[in-house]
Amino acid sequence: MKTSMALKIVIASAFLLVLSCTTENTLGQPDNTFTKNTVDNWMEKLSNWGRWGTEDQLGTVNLITPQKRIEAASLVKTGISVSLARNTDTQKAIDNPKPFGQRMLGIEHPRGQFVSDNLDVSYHGYAHTHMDSLCHMSYKGKMYNGFEQSEIDKHGAPRLAVTNFKNGIITKGILMDIPRLKGLQHLEPGTPIYPKDLEDWEKKANLRVEPGDVVFIRTGRWSLRDTKGPWDASKISAGLHISSARWLRERDIAMLGSDAASDVMPSLIEGVNQPVHQLMLIAFGTPIFDNCDLETLAEEAARQNRWEFMLTASPIPVTGGTGSPLNPIATF
Repeated sequence: MKTSMALKIVIASAFLLVLSCTTENTLGQPDNTFTKNTVDNWMEKLSNWGRWGTEDQLGTVNLITPQKRIEAASLVKTGISVSLARNTDTQKAIDNPKPFGQRMLGIEHPRGQFVSDNLDVSYHGYAHTHMDSLCHMSYKGKMYNGFEQSEIDKHGAPRLAVTNFKNGIITKGILMDIPRLKGLQHLEPGTPIYPKDLEDWEKKANLRVEPGDVVFIRTGRWSLRDTKGPWDASKISAGLHISSARWLRERDIAMLGSDAASDVMPSLIEGVNQPVHQLMLIAFGTPIFDNCDLETLAEEAARQNRWEFMLTASPIPVTGGTGSPLNPIATF
């Protein structure tokens, strides 16, 4: 009898341990169960390919319906607008190897009536606020919805280009201020953000992420850079753990934005450099806003105690473009 009881206690303890581990995994807590195989599996099982037809090029932006835009407009109460774009940076730095180029024209002596300038920018990376279109990344030669990356040539991408979004992004935006959640000014570079963090923020902010929303993840990257100077954010930066990508897919967001490039760096998945980018752009068909400056937005949201707003964003319709610099606007 004693042996039987002891065995039952051991079995019960083992069950509770397994349940605890399963719960941790569901919430995306640190463990070693997320691997390249996880990413490969989710690329198929969580895929939106064909969801809006085999020729679809909008991906989850399809979730921004006319009704969703009307609902977003109803969020405007005070009429205060805040830019989510970083001012252009013309100074070369470790996180800005290709500075924004601005060459002034018409300033020769004697000057004419008009002055103008010539601009050039390689906007992908960790310096300039920009949007990633769905042709920006591929997996095994395939882009979102199975389109071939090999179709892209020197003239650009014939499909999935940023021109698909030339009518603009107008929907509900949500700021998830993770440093504020934790009572910090900023997250330390390399800090992963898990689904539990996102759920805890929903409770703190008294909101819920819904289909068609654009979610912005603040890590405090620009606050830290302005205080302590630049560092190589491509090698180490706070960002989303892969489990958070699954959580956002389950919530059916339209787009994802952050003050860096969404992924925690270095990647926690051996053999996959940016698993969140990979899942979002290719499997889910979710465009991304990179390098948004969310500091002023965070201040205004805290002042109003409102973390939802109408988002408007207008990418430049670059023919065949893999994305575009842009200036997202939050209006409260």
